[in-house]
Amino acid sequence: MLRPIRTLAAAAATLALVSACNSASNGSSPEKPGAAGNSRGVSADSIKVGGIVSMTSASGYSKKDTDLGAKARYARANAEGGINGRKIDYIGAEDDGQDPAKNLAAARKLVQQDKVFAVSPMSSVTFSGADFLEQEKVPTFGWGTLPSFCGPKYIYGFNGCLVPTPGGTINQTWPEGIGQVLGGARGKSVAIIANDSDAGKFGVRTFQQGFASAGFKVAYAKASVPGTAVPSDWSAYVKEILESNDGKAPDAVVSVMQTPNNIGLFTSLKRSGYKGLLSDPTDYDPGLLAQDATKQALDGVHVLLQFEPFESTDPKMAQFKADIKAAAGGKDVPLNMHMMTGYMSADLFVSIAKKAGKDLTTESFQAAAQGFSDTATLVGDRSEPKGQKDSFGCGALVQLKNGAYEVSVPFKCHEPIPFK
Repeated sequence: MLRPIRTLAAAAATLALVSACNSASNGSSPEKPGAAGNSRGVSADSIKVGGIVSMTSASGYSKKDTDLGAKARYARANAEGGINGRKIDYIGAEDDGQDPAKNLAAARKLVQQDKVFAVSPMSSVTFSGADFLEQEKVPTFGWGTLPSFCGPKYIYGFNGCLVPTPGGTINQTWPEGIGQVLGGARGKSVAIIANDSDAGKFGVRTFQQGFASAGFKVAYAKASVPGTAVPSDWSAYVKEILESNDGKAPDAVVSVMQTPNNIGLFTSLKRSGYKGLLSDPTDYDPGLLAQDATKQALDGVHVLLQFEPFESTDPKMAQFKADIKAAAGGKDVPLNMHMMTGYMSADLFVSIAKKAGKDLTTESFQAAAQGFSDTATLVGDRSEPKGQKDSFGCGALVQLKNGAYEVSVPFKCHEPIPFK
């Protein structure tokens, strides 16, 4: 049975025990984490799973609905009989506050104190707990937008690796989609802007290569916006962007940032008279439309999706919506991409765990993952370990228009390009 999310106060109190768990010579468990045949979190009738999600952040941005998405998928799995006879005991998600120290502390708590078998979902712009989870051989699932999802054996992106190391590939949905909206990339220019952070710098490097490969002139590519606070004045960034294309404005501005930054940047660009295409990968959230100022700032923006749009008529989308409604207590709640992140993270974990068989251990799980594949999911065709090096190559664009989202480029899979 699913447990309710624990309060932040309770989580804070238990975090104090982590250091004691670390220093204990033998701990409270007779097994050593990561030992051969490890079945930590697995009992005769249950599998314990937890999550790490940025429920709160300094900017006010929240991924809290990632937890609801995971709950929805686990609830359906349990209603269908669980995983090879075991019910999923999802204990909810720890809030890391987008703080690297809290992310690592949450990972340690889930493993050493809660003794989970897996962490799914993991959704944050920081993943400082990655090395610990890999060392402890904890299967971990989330949105592969961080380098930690590309390469480690126990960490999986629900739509593959989106920020590859050299030798991997780059998902071309964004540049190919924007090229389609603009009537082709030939002769078109793009400006790419991101936060001054490791993720932002890597994102700029990745998308710069992707847009250039698609035929765009990359007129501007900088990870220059502070990552800790939203600027109050965007005029300097806007001036640079509007003069980046040989003294002229680029045809498209692509923001690799979160909603508060996008609102500020796009509002400033529009006030300057910019008429080109605006795009980002985060602002697909009907909840953003509740405020007129936010709706106005994001009007016309094309949002990158790496899953089927909610507007899709695919039966699997109807199932997703029904599962979310059930998990929300029968209420019709506004859908957002964070719900999908949690749902598909949980879905990939459930799918691999079923293939691992009745004798579930980290070793049997990893063996099942090595030969795992399925097709036509809400993120396209999936396979492992391919997804730990490459993206699954699929996605769509939606545009906020007159207060509602419309599909501007339908869900499609593109051939990835080699990352250099």
